[in-house]
Amino acid sequence: MPVVLDRPSVWQRLRPLLSAFDGPLALAILALATLGLVTMYSVGYDHGTRFNDHGRNMLLGFGLMLALAHVPLQRLQALAVPLYVIGVTLLVATALFGITKKGATRWLNVGVVIQPSEILKLAMPLMMAWWFQRREGQLDARDFALGGLLLAVPVLLVAKQPDLGTSILIASGGLYVMFFAGLSWKLILPVMLTGAIGITTLVLMGDGLCQPDVVWKVLREYQKQRVCTLLDPTADPLGKGFHILQGLIAIGSGGLSGKGFMSGTQTHLEFIPERTTDFIFAGFGEEFGLLGGLTLMICFFCLIARGLQIATRAPTMFGRLLAGALSMSFFTYAFVNMGMVSGILPVVGVPLPFISYGGTAMVTLGLALGMLMAISRSESLMQR
Repeated sequence: MPVVLDRPSVWQRLRPLLSAFDGPLALAILALATLGLVTMYSVGYDHGTRFNDHGRNMLLGFGLMLALAHVPLQRLQALAVPLYVIGVTLLVATALFGITKKGATRWLNVGVVIQPSEILKLAMPLMMAWWFQRREGQLDARDFALGGLLLAVPVLLVAKQPDLGTSILIASGGLYVMFFAGLSWKLILPVMLTGAIGITTLVLMGDGLCQPDVVWKVLREYQKQRVCTLLDPTADPLGKGFHILQGLIAIGSGGLSGKGFMSGTQTHLEFIPERTTDFIFAGFGEEFGLLGGLTLMICFFCLIARGLQIATRAPTMFGRLLAGALSMSFFTYAFVNMGMVSGILPVVGVPLPFISYGGTAMVTLGLALGMLMAISRSESLMQR
């Protein structure tokens, strides 16, 4: 008699692929992705094809996350050094042969135009986690010093382009690894507060105006303008201070519950520059208000908290350091973006994860989440 084989159901086919997913992390991602799509439709429905493109970028990021979630932790560790070397090499090539747009040399033509600094957002925590994993059990001051050198090279190359926002993100990723590896926050804090010290120096110079001093001479012209604008955006309300002032007006006009879905006047009357990218939180605050902003922050908190929980349960030091740094990087993204839109930080061009439009940012986000999933999967495999 012929053997009759039952055809596997769709769920049976998908189950091996979805088995790598961490449930709580996936729920936080789903909530943020939903908010991102709703926000992009509401804020950008009259802004070309941004909503469709944003959905396509999310699918791309989801696919990359799904693929990377199945990569063994050992293979991720093996990628650290090659990815770091390639990234730094491309940064050097960008400095020598890069494409300059609007005074910044951030792009390199290698058949297609790429922005090498994006590679370092992931390569940096990978490399630092690999280094401290090798030195596990015998860490001393020299290991942290060499780790600092590994971090300084790409950060300085990116800052020279100039790209202050990306250099901050790369630096924070490396510093988080060093902190989780055991370096005291008392040594890390001065590095993170360097920019704040420069601003404080300016304020204490007497009249508080932007005058030359040692710190001031190091900054580029556009960076000086951003510092001055942060200190007093009303000094040039129709020029350099326009972004911050309109963002504050939009967020303030949202009140407790917002003006409603697709009803933001500041947003749709084109008062908010970059309303679908860097300043999308201003449009979000206007249409969904304080309650919407708190909901968004709670979703980010759940994502970060679950990431840190994965870090505490990772089977290796490499996994712990990498998961901790990636999780806190999401905090840096959200804090810097919301801070610059709210006028408490200078405008540095950092996107808001899941919410801001951007294909490259979504690819980086998908890869980072895939690594977190892979670390969580390695924990579950160890328990079997």
